[in-house]
Amino acid sequence: MALPAPQGRRSSTFIRLLRHGFTQPSAAGLLLDAPELAPVRDDSVLLEALGATADPDLALLGLVRLVEAQDPDDQQELLSTVVAAKPLRDRLLGVLGASEALGDHLARHPHDWRSLVTYESADLHPGTPEFEESLAEGIWGERGAERPRADALRAAYRRCLLGIAARDVCGTTDVAETAAELADLATATVRAALEISREEQPGDAAVCRLSVIGMGKCGGRELNYVSDVDVIFVAEPKEGVEEAAALRSATRIAARMMRVCSDITAEGTIWPVDANLRPEGRNGPLVRTLSSHLAYYQRWAKTWEFQALLKARPMAGDPELGRAYVEGLSPMVWQAAERDNFVADVRQMRRRVVENIPADRVDRELKLGPGGLRDVEFAVQLLQLVHGRSDATLRSATTLEALGALAAGGYVGRQDAAALDAAYRFLRTLEHRIQLYRMRRTHLMPENDADLRRLARSLGMRTEAVDTLRREWKWHAREVRRIHEKLFYRPLLDAVAHLDPGETRLSAKAAGHRLEALGYADPVAALRHLEALASGVTRKAAIQRTLLPVLLSWFADSADPDAGLLNFRKVSDALGKTPWYLRLLRDEGAAAENLARVLSAGRLAPDLLLRAPEAVALLGAPDGLRPRGRAALEQEVLAAVGRADGAEAAVAAARGVRRRELFRTAAADLIGAYGTEGSPAEKDHGSAIDVVGSAVSDLTAATLAGALRAAVREQWGDTLPTRFTVIGVGRFGGHELSYGSDADVLFVHEPREGADEQEAAKAARAVADEMRRLLQLPSADPPLPIDADLRPEGRSGPLVRTLASYAAYYRRWSLVWEAQALLRAEPVAGDAGLGQRFLDLIDPLRYPVEGLGEDAIREIRRLKARMESERLPRGADPTTHTKLGRGGLSDVEWTVQLLQMRHGWCVPGLRTTRTREALAAAHAAGLVGTEEAQTLDEAWVLAARVRNAVMLVRGRPGDTFPVDGRELAAVGRYLGYEEGHVGEMLDDYRRITRRARGVVEELFYEG
Repeated sequence: MALPAPQGRRSSTFIRLLRHGFTQPSAAGLLLDAPELAPVRDDSVLLEALGATADPDLALLGLVRLVEAQDPDDQQELLSTVVAAKPLRDRLLGVLGASEALGDHLARHPHDWRSLVTYESADLHPGTPEFEESLAEGIWGERGAERPRADALRAAYRRCLLGIAARDVCGTTDVAETAAELADLATATVRAALEISREEQPGDAAVCRLSVIGMGKCGGRELNYVSDVDVIFVAEPKEGVEEAAALRSATRIAARMMRVCSDITAEGTIWPVDANLRPEGRNGPLVRTLSSHLAYYQRWAKTWEFQALLKARPMAGDPELGRAYVEGLSPMVWQAAERDNFVADVRQMRRRVVENIPADRVDRELKLGPGGLRDVEFAVQLLQLVHGRSDATLRSATTLEALGALAAGGYVGRQDAAALDAAYRFLRTLEHRIQLYRMRRTHLMPENDADLRRLARSLGMRTEAVDTLRREWKWHAREVRRIHEKLFYRPLLDAVAHLDPGETRLSAKAAGHRLEALGYADPVAALRHLEALASGVTRKAAIQRTLLPVLLSWFADSADPDAGLLNFRKVSDALGKTPWYLRLLRDEGAAAENLARVLSAGRLAPDLLLRAPEAVALLGAPDGLRPRGRAALEQEVLAAVGRADGAEAAVAAARGVRRRELFRTAAADLIGAYGTEGSPAEKDHGSAIDVVGSAVSDLTAATLAGALRAAVREQWGDTLPTRFTVIGVGRFGGHELSYGSDADVLFVHEPREGADEQEAAKAARAVADEMRRLLQLPSADPPLPIDADLRPEGRSGPLVRTLASYAAYYRRWSLVWEAQALLRAEPVAGDAGLGQRFLDLIDPLRYPVEGLGEDAIREIRRLKARMESERLPRGADPTTHTKLGRGGLSDVEWTVQLLQMRHGWCVPGLRTTRTREALAAAHAAGLVGTEEAQTLDEAWVLAARVRNAVMLVRGRPGDTFPVDGRELAAVGRYLGYEEGHVGEMLDDYRRITRRARGVVEELFYEG
């Protein structure tokens, strides 16, 4: 190095370097003072050229290293050419400023810079015969040369890569052309590696025909700078050779070919050759015959494997065999969309990719993250597979070509296709430039400003480069995500809506294909609904056309898309002229998504909503889905009853409140189950089932309070001649009601002072009868059956008794099962004082001092065994019946209740009507082990959720899983299982309840 320049000159140079984009001007000044650069040190052209690169500091350092590596006679030639020849200068400095790795290559192979002089010749671009001849010459040179072939291949590959990178960073080629050249270079490299392998193993080469099929980005001619090259091998024996022997030879050749490319030598490595896309993946044979490939794909292949075959192309080896492979499998690829669960499989694969991204990387992922390259590729491939069945123009293996064909055919809107094309090109360019820097396989955006600055400058950003880059990247990612979500759905509307003259639109037939692929069972009906919703020029139709793409996406993500769309049409027909309705859905994103989830999840919630469509407003209110407490509900119900004219109108008003609140609870439950916050494994299902049980129980109590007030007021005004209370028992008293539960109650009265006992009894009976009648009147609202069969003497006993009569009965005649039933007794309506006195009466029965005697314990066990053998419906599967089956609700509840009756007298925590609270108290008291308590709780919660799911899906109660496939799938979705996993759901249910049954047998029958 030369001595430091005078202070004045150093200061001037420092400022000039800063102006030209150098970030380390002091170090750059020293490099410029290197004696090797003396001939060009003061040349302003060089400084301008360095300042135009992505990283001037890196470009200058690379140039100095390259000059130093030249022979003295060659240094002047290099510098003169750099100064005098602008194309070469731009290419060489552009590469040196963008790629540290290629700078290292030039320092090791200093004469390779000359390849950039001739690389503008079109004959020497990848994909031409001349290029492959040039590559082969670089690999073999003199056949007798001592240099290892693998090292020669690596050096030749990097030399060719220099030319591709130079054209890329200088803008001579766009990102699609660069990706195609990289794929063609990979193709030539694989062919060369295959020839090396055959040359090394001539005996194996003589007995088999081997073809290498390019897959993935290489197959689609859209390769990255650093990427695995995905391949599949297919082989056939030559004439007279046994198949097994030929396959063994082909396997040895293929394995050696992979090592030639991927082994690390003195020249480093090229890239891994990945054959894991082959049938059976890593577990399958590396090489198969064509017939073996065809047999596998006909019988065993999954949807994603056909999706992968979209990009298959013969790449190396026997060309005739390669063509036969692609032609043999092509018909299967274009029939893949007709497979069961096709869209579900594709979506699940995309979802799994996103879920597997580490949390600290998801926001930096250019390829796999939301709004990344994979979103574009998956959407395009899905549309290709759906519409490519009948439109051969869509069968390109290259993403951007396929996207252009989809737009030309009207399958994607032109503006959306243009935006997606621009975003894809931008993201791929980012990916290329990030990998080019150190030639490492990565898809992550850098975090430090120096890397971001170099990246931004490589894209031509100079002013506020880092901030500009971040803004553009985020904008393109949002565009990709937005268009990805609507890509399938917007053209469906174009098929039924009025379009501008000359605009291409999806045909009705193609729209039907797409709906069918999305899971709609009746595409013709779905198109009718779309036409009714979106046709016309009214403001309503315009807003619907804005909303429907994303709504259709949410419907398609459910177990019954047809029901979702039909229900949405019904709600829209009822509310379409209401100004707030469409405004709510348009402006409140959560409201639209919530509505879509609710309408497509089953029958109960839509039925409730369609009887009062204005309840859709709850879906957009801040606290609209939060359950209301019993006091607030009772206050509203009693106010509505007080305003009504007559008992029937009063109870109709109370039932209207109940309908709305049932919808609120069901909607919140469905949205919580299907919502995007947290995975199914992360959600607290126990808390969710408690919330539903409490909400439905509180609502039932408020409704009974309203019915009681209406029945009393109709005949007696404000005062009944007897005090009257309603005691909830069973699940009602335990705050554990499900959507389809009856209200189990006991009616208690106590004549007022001075009242005639017979008149009081008559009045009490009349009130109870009237309540039952009013709550079951035919109506658009769901009925509320009152079940009083748990009263003393059952159906044979009086419907209503006085408190004294209850005391006499329990004192003389009460059986142990009646005391057990009282464990969940709690006042729910009527006279609070009387209700408390009833509890005081029954506490000694349900929590007997010193616990149960042995005779009583044996009797409870006998009753339970008898119930198991007699009450299970004929033909019911005992392993899946949620109430009476093995490890179901009854098993857990009887076990907990036996503990309550045995130990409640001395363990205060057991004196509760709630099953899970009592189980937790038993665990806290040491009566149940931790593992046993968790097992029982898990089984009880699961069985309760299944019952709720069945009611939500079918609209009527049931104690076992549905038989209908769609209904079973909907139950599975509610429980957190993805499409196609109902078998796993049933297996999990049987496993969990089987474990619970083991605990029950230990605690209930043996404890």
